Amino acid sequence: MNLRTGKSTDLPRVRVGIIGCGQIAQVVHIPTLNFLSDLFSISFLCDVSMGALEYCQRKFPGSLPPKITKSAADLCSSDDVDVVFVLSSDEYHVDQAILALQHDKHVFVEKPVALNIRDVDRIEEAEKASKGRLMVGYMRRYASVFESAVREIGGIDKILYARVRDIIGPNSTFVDQSGMFPKTFEDCDDRDVSDRAERATQLVHQALEVECSVSTSASAVTMWRVLGGLGSHDISAMREALGMPLAVLGVHCGFPFWSVLFQYPGFAVSYESGINQVPQFDAHIEVYGHEKIVRVQYDTPYVKGLPITLHVSENVNGSLRETAVRETYEDAYTQELKQVYEWVRFGKALKTTIEDARLDIEIFQMIMKADQQSKIKSGVS
Repeated sequence: MNLRTGKSTDLPRVRVGIIGCGQIAQVVHIPTLNFLSDLFSISFLCDVSMGALEYCQRKFPGSLPPKITKSAADLCSSDDVDVVFVLSSDEYHVDQAILALQHDKHVFVEKPVALNIRDVDRIEEAEKASKGRLMVGYMRRYASVFESAVREIGGIDKILYARVRDIIGPNSTFVDQSGMFPKTFEDCDDRDVSDRAERATQLVHQALEVECSVSTSASAVTMWRVLGGLGSHDISAMREALGMPLAVLGVHCGFPFWSVLFQYPGFAVSYESGINQVPQFDAHIEVYGHEKIVRVQYDTPYVKGLPITLHVSENVNGSLRETAVRETYEDAYTQELKQVYEWVRFGKALKTTIEDARLDIEIFQMIMKADQQSKIKSGVS
């Protein structure tokens, strides 16, 4: 289908192989790929849980169901796969992405693409040697209204201050109301469970102690994983809207709430985030200038049809003019996957590359180093 005209084309659908059949696959990617059935077909599923594989395979009644396997190598080597979606647990993103690249597949990886800089380097090297390319799944940045907000921000003569906020209720609240009825399965081998735990320990040790010179305390490990999960959405969008920060002026890392004050050229940005039990979703970026305030407001991505909105407040001849822009009810995941199609089928350039994702980890490092220095100065262990 031509994404601009809505008319059919003679091009074959992009065949997707999915590694990881957990919550994000069940709630977001499998339904959205099926909604975009003129553009995509799911040809292969892989997971360590046979229960999850069979459950997801049943999502295709009345049609030829995708093949299933517990072997990522089988999926990545298949001639029936054009692009590999790596939707597995974070600990496996790097190895599975590299495996797909070694088979010259395009790769879509959910964030965080990696948990440390060493593994970003490994992916970059694999991509250089591959005919395939890699895209990182930062769906908030593919929302058309976010791109409009970035243009509005670019029109501010001088930024005075900005705020990045992401305070949400328990994720289960939104997932349970998504209408996708995800299921969790406990039939994984003990070896798979222990392997995941061992990988997590090794990867975070590399990130904190080796690359940041920060001790792997329980609180530091929690913050690193949270920054890679929820935080990567905020930091990635902040970078596109405002660029890279110069330094961290102050930080408080105290899960379930944390805050950071970033120094930018001529202004500061506060980043505040946390998770509580109030069933609401408040994620936004707000940028203040002398004559204009620009705010992009996100709702939960797990319930389709909830709009992302742009709010602009301006001084117009001494009067306040407030504009609310709701460009579409099409969710950010759908808009992101349309870009995946354009990338795989037509070679459209990407903005969420592995090189782009590296910058998030560099900012995470800045936060963790500043937090440790703050604790040293205050005598807190």
